[in-house]
Amino acid sequence: MLLQRVKPLERLLAEGGDESKSHSLKKTLGAGSLTAMGIGAIIGTGIFVLTGVAAATRSGPSLTISFIVAGIVSAFAALCYSEVATRIPIAGSAYTFAYASVGELIAWIIGWDLVLEYALGAATVSIGWSGYFVAFMKNVFHVVVPDALQQSHWTVGAGGVITQTNGIFNLPAFCIILLIGALLYRGTRESALFNNIIVTVKVLIVLFFIALGFGHVNSGNWVPYFPFGVTGMLGGAAFIFFAYIGFDAVSTAAEETKNPQRDLPIGIIGSLAICTVLYIIVVAILTGMVPYKLLNVASPVAFAMDHVGMGWASAIISLGAIAGLTTVLLVMMYGQTRVFFAMSRDGLLPAVFSKVHPKFRTPGLSTVLFTIFIALIAAFTPIGIVGALTNMGTLVAFILVSIALPIIRKRYPQTTGFTVPFGPYLIPILSGVTAFGLIISLAFGSPLWFGIPSPWLGFIVWLALGLIVYFGYSRKHSTVGKEEGAA
Repeated sequence: MLLQRVKPLERLLAEGGDESKSHSLKKTLGAGSLTAMGIGAIIGTGIFVLTGVAAATRSGPSLTISFIVAGIVSAFAALCYSEVATRIPIAGSAYTFAYASVGELIAWIIGWDLVLEYALGAATVSIGWSGYFVAFMKNVFHVVVPDALQQSHWTVGAGGVITQTNGIFNLPAFCIILLIGALLYRGTRESALFNNIIVTVKVLIVLFFIALGFGHVNSGNWVPYFPFGVTGMLGGAAFIFFAYIGFDAVSTAAEETKNPQRDLPIGIIGSLAICTVLYIIVVAILTGMVPYKLLNVASPVAFAMDHVGMGWASAIISLGAIAGLTTVLLVMMYGQTRVFFAMSRDGLLPAVFSKVHPKFRTPGLSTVLFTIFIALIAAFTPIGIVGALTNMGTLVAFILVSIALPIIRKRYPQTTGFTVPFGPYLIPILSGVTAFGLIISLAFGSPLWFGIPSPWLGFIVWLALGLIVYFGYSRKHSTVGKEEGAA
């Protein structure tokens, strides 16, 4: 019965098509802003933060291949997202797509799952942002942030071993989340303009690293190329998969896009293609500049410049990383509020999450609540834990979107937009199977909780909590369920 609760497409389009309605969002975004939004989310964490941890504890120099593997999996998913987003250009991303195809229960699971992707993803990025900020303040202004205020009390090392640190509370991570939340509260147009400016700076910084680092590559650092074997390379692909989630965040802006049928595929596929090429080049140079065992640091790209005696370049790159990670935070927190906006509008969450500010036309109260929630996680949780859980949530969402695509095409043949090539089944099957493969690979290098890899157990616990909320609240308050009951 719950799987049969499908939200009619006509109703979805009607809810998002009229800006004058109290629960509709303003259409302000074009293809350029969407592509910049995707680049803003993708370039950042993958290059500036997780490359070092992945190389030192999982892949070694073969991290270059890890990025290629993760990029292929992302490409399959990006094609699926492009089609479903143009057929159903409404806020909510994978959650909305599932509600229109496979039913309310699966839609709820996806929406709940996206909290791991966006909320914990934002927490992960803010921790990396904190590392570059601390390094920049020390190298440029000689201001030293005490250890107790720059990291949590626990960290995850090689082999998934959890150890204690001198930290207590990550103050910079906490503060940047609050600042981004305040910006998002003001509105989408202001956020998109801010993002476009910083994305330009960030891409220039990446090209700056490539130009300088190329001349300092030592091919001896690439030997052995697979120090942890092929399993380690795949584990690295699963770990750094986090770096590719920006393109699906673009789909959360569907309802605020001027021409979604044209602009969304450009934004999703274009941003992914640009960033994948840059990733491969940067990682090859990074592992060639520094022995992989030394890269388990919070700021690996800046560290590489310090390692070859170019401290001045390290300071410039740190500044670029700060800007780059800021845009990632912007997109992730944006995506989180829009998913909960859509779920609340359907009655699956309390009405406060879909309450739109009368002046700024943004989900103001929802933004405030999640800003506080994410800031607290960032302040007290190690990056290895939240990063792996983010990947788990992302990959599960990709699998469910792959399942939803052929159902949507069959159920709503009248819809138009981007069409996945090679029929409705081949690409979705490849997307789902490869994403599941990376879920299995997440076990490598992750700490064990009660004998179970932490990303798996964390997801199971989160899913169980979500089902309790669904059957305790959402099922009774669902607008679709109420309408079916009245009928």
